[in-house]
Amino acid sequence: MTGRDDAPRPAPPHAKRKPRRRVLEDLRPLVRDGKYRIARHAVRHAAAEGFTEHDIVATILHGRELVRYLEDERLLVLGWVPVSSEVKLPLHVVLEFSKPRFVDVVTAFIPRDPHRAPSRARLADVLRYDEHETIIERQGARQDV
Repeated sequence: MTGRDDAPRPAPPHAKRKPRRRVLEDLRPLVRDGKYRIARHAVRHAAAEGFTEHDIVATILHGRELVRYLEDERLLVLGWVPVSSEVKLPLHVVLEFSKPRFVDVVTAFIPRDPHRAPSRARLADVLRYDEHETIIERQGARQDV
């Protein structure tokens, strides 16, 4: 035997790689350096809801991580948009970190219930941006999201 049978084999090209584990602190330097892209979907929400790219970037740099969706390689970040000196609106920003040296802002929106992190179904609804209310069934109870 030559020992070749004991050597680890490379993963086949169709094998799915393990998702990266990254936190908001890992992504902030990339955003500070301008290595981010804001998706059209986030731009549409900004125009419809009255916040700006500056608000999105400020949320990433100064907000807090609410949820980490490891299998999707995404983070949900909570920040605040100043409306006046006394009033701030919550802003949720969804970041995708699948690229090692770049951050994608998937979407940004003003949440209906800012104290509750959205479910996958709610995020899917927000990403559709079809302005239709969906009904989600949870444990037999009917809820509007």
